[in-house]
Amino acid sequence: MTDATEMPTAELIGLQLANNYGALQGQAYDEMWSKEGKHTQAHWQPLISSLQAVGGKELQRRHMEAQRLLRENGVNYNVYHDADNYSQSWQLDPVPLLVPQKEWDQRELALAQRATLFNLILQDIYGERRLIKEGLIPAKLLYGNKHFLRPCNNLPKEANTLTFYSCDISRGPDGQLWVMADRTQTPSGAGYALENRIVMTRLFPDTFREIQVHRLSLFFRMVRESLSKLAPLREDPRIVVLTPGPNSETYFEHAYLASYLGYHLVQGNDLTVKDGKVWLKSLEGLKQVDIIFRRLDDSCCDPLELHEDSKLGIPGLLQAVREKQVIIANPLGSGVLESPGLLPFLPAIAKSLLGEELKISSVATWWCGQDKELQYVLEHLPQLVVKSISDRHSGIFCHELNKAQLDELRLRIKRNPYLYVGQEYLHCSTAPTLIGNSLEPRLSVMRSFLVATENGYSAMPGGLTRTARHADSSYVSAEQGGISKDTWILSDAPDKQLRVWPQVAHTGQFDNPEEEVLASRAAENLYWVGRYIERSESTARLLRTVIANLNDSDDYGDDSDKACLHILLQALTVMTGTLPGFIGEKKAELLQQPFVELKSLILDGKRMGGLAQVLNSFVRSAFSVRDLWSNDTWRTIDDLDEEFNQLQATPTNLYTLHNRLDKAISYIMAFIGLASESMPHDNSWHLLDIGRRIERVLIQIKLLRFCLSDVREKVVEHLLIEAMLTTQESLITHRRRFRKSQSIETALELLLLEPTNPRSLAYQVYRIDQFVSRLPRTSKAQHLDEEQRLCLLATTRIRVTRAYDLTAVENNKRAELTLFLDDIEQTITALSKSLHHTYFSHTESAQQLTTIRLEIAP
Repeated sequence: MTDATEMPTAELIGLQLANNYGALQGQAYDEMWSKEGKHTQAHWQPLISSLQAVGGKELQRRHMEAQRLLRENGVNYNVYHDADNYSQSWQLDPVPLLVPQKEWDQRELALAQRATLFNLILQDIYGERRLIKEGLIPAKLLYGNKHFLRPCNNLPKEANTLTFYSCDISRGPDGQLWVMADRTQTPSGAGYALENRIVMTRLFPDTFREIQVHRLSLFFRMVRESLSKLAPLREDPRIVVLTPGPNSETYFEHAYLASYLGYHLVQGNDLTVKDGKVWLKSLEGLKQVDIIFRRLDDSCCDPLELHEDSKLGIPGLLQAVREKQVIIANPLGSGVLESPGLLPFLPAIAKSLLGEELKISSVATWWCGQDKELQYVLEHLPQLVVKSISDRHSGIFCHELNKAQLDELRLRIKRNPYLYVGQEYLHCSTAPTLIGNSLEPRLSVMRSFLVATENGYSAMPGGLTRTARHADSSYVSAEQGGISKDTWILSDAPDKQLRVWPQVAHTGQFDNPEEEVLASRAAENLYWVGRYIERSESTARLLRTVIANLNDSDDYGDDSDKACLHILLQALTVMTGTLPGFIGEKKAELLQQPFVELKSLILDGKRMGGLAQVLNSFVRSAFSVRDLWSNDTWRTIDDLDEEFNQLQATPTNLYTLHNRLDKAISYIMAFIGLASESMPHDNSWHLLDIGRRIERVLIQIKLLRFCLSDVREKVVEHLLIEAMLTTQESLITHRRRFRKSQSIETALELLLLEPTNPRSLAYQVYRIDQFVSRLPRTSKAQHLDEEQRLCLLATTRIRVTRAYDLTAVENNKRAELTLFLDDIEQTITALSKSLHHTYFSHTESAQQLTTIRLEIAP
């Protein structure tokens, strides 16, 4: 029998393998094949055997399962400059990249040395600048880099330590490892690597255990410990993750890491500098921040001293760092270390600062600020990659340019040679990737991650490997649809499962839990999540009622049915605000042929007030506080979004729309239920529910005022009452409670004044009052806050009102009903504005403003 190490991979794997796999490699080294190209390498054999047992069809099924899990978990890569594809789904290949233990040990030492070196360079260039004085770094290279931030000179040493380091590495054609780029500013990808691992261990649990893969939990425990120790004088420092916001390409990772590590996710306007300290603007007031784990480019962090046009930063942040009141990881100014212009000088710098040779080399690079190197770059331009010293994303692959483009690039380099480097085009190694039904080699690059600890830098025993989607790709890019891989470091012994939080011995006592802190931005987003989800539900329910009435009036309806339908269609326009709609100049035509307008209201994502637009607003608001949702809750959000995407992509008729609305309402109710059962009923939940209740009150008022304020023909009014009860999910309750007499009075009693009906206006107002009373008070005075006063007005108005009074008719109108609805609407609208002033905007409350105006009045 043929030895396994000599058996062709196609025979081992049990699924279709490209017959010319070896030929597809081209000049590249392949991670799986032997150098001779005849068999798989020994450390790949256990995985190949496992894949053989799984089989090709099952592997494809698991691949689809991986994509489903990633989609449901909201794992994506945002492309904010791509209007047509704002959010790309994260792609994961089910075949991991393998690295044997012996090789990994050597690689970790080399990477730790490199991280140490960059840490020393950072401290030098913002300190003594001995490297410039000794000629080891050309002054023009440093001062010509826009990421060199002069305001960061001579910061406290503890505030100038490189906590995180990352680099992209790949093999050349000879199998040697090369560093292609260094990431020192806001190294991204660790969160994606962790999510990849979670999915892979779910798909291949037996394989993962059998071939003894190193786990990632210890690395993230070290991240928590390292961040905490940045502020040694504070026993329990408050740590926040600073993100640019939902438009960032890697926002998912920011939210994911904040949730996983137990930190607050904040944006720049969540923080403020006061008395030299950084404070988190929270629902409970200002809370001091000790450590900022930033994911925001350093030049954008402080508009006072850095990029003055930045709207993402915190004015005065750099001064707070100088005064040792806050520590930022990674330090401001560390972006300069990512310059490819530094790479040619690293060997000499390593000898000077470490007294050692570099254990892993950078890809060959020539800085054009030197005459000899400039001449070499100009002569060999077609074979090189040209990069700016200030922009790591600026790579120009010159072999893809024509003669005119090459000539133009030469002129550009000659004008300012010190701004450019030429870099050798590395034929990156390939790795087996599942493409369709076969494994094919694709260019691959691995990103490694390191964190500073008390004993030096420690590497994540894994990483984020990315492969090119197409066989003819010249480089690997997430923006170009690159595919990710999990990276398995093979252990010589079973790896212990560790948790991010270390276990402590039970002492019989518990520390007091950290006080609840909710950032004002997060509070506002939760409030609007509540409003948007309620608006979505109400819109979907009324649309469903309208479509059901449309079907009835078409098949069996008389004039009364059609009159009721027309009123409901007009009410739909009023409730959604989608003017002119069914009440505009073309109302007669639209009322007779409503399908096109209804379809637009449901599916047109650009129609303000339409169901698709409201759902998109809900998803975006929910995504802005992604770190606050449980996985199951987020899955319902994704299911709702996916359901609507499918609806927009398929042919529609009334039957399809009705069924899809049923599903949408089910997903909406699932989200509300899961949020209620998984979120602590603290201020987060209170604000979400307040938002829902306020929106429901305002929508109910619009509907009831339009449909029931005017007295109509008796049959039509009966049909309208039934439609309102159906839309408000109260028809069965009404029939059971009022068996002997069903009238406008009983309907208003149930829909407006019944405190036990979860759909009544009274129930909403009482819940709002209950939760508003639990919010942090803005005044310690004995009198009522403005929000409490408005709640008291609304609840009192309801308590003193009788349904009988609301049915009074004068000039064919129910004036008392209209007055009652107007009073509640004005009060609840004022309450909403007051909540914004008090808790979201951090401005004076309406009550305080009124007091000030009275004091200064003549």
